[in-house]
Amino acid sequence: MQRSSRRRAYFALMGGCLLLIVLAWNVVRLWSTTAAVAMSLVAAVIPPVAAIIGNLGALDDSQLPSGDQRQTRFEQDPDV
Repeated sequence: MQRSSRRRAYFALMGGCLLLIVLAWNVVRLWSTTAAVAMSLVAAVIPPVAAIIGNLGALDDSQLPSGDQRQTRFEQDPDV
């Protein structure tokens, strides 16, 4: 997935989460508290899913160091 599509999906999921919470406790609770609680439970599951989707393939976008450029902490400062 490209970064822009991951970002769009993340914000769409988080916007849906906020919409569910607002609708559940300002509108739906007037008719059914059980439905409002169920909507809140669904909204509670969305943020971790959004984070996973937002980070999906992020390692492919980054440039990892190659070869001898990587130094351990002990090679950088022998006094540590």
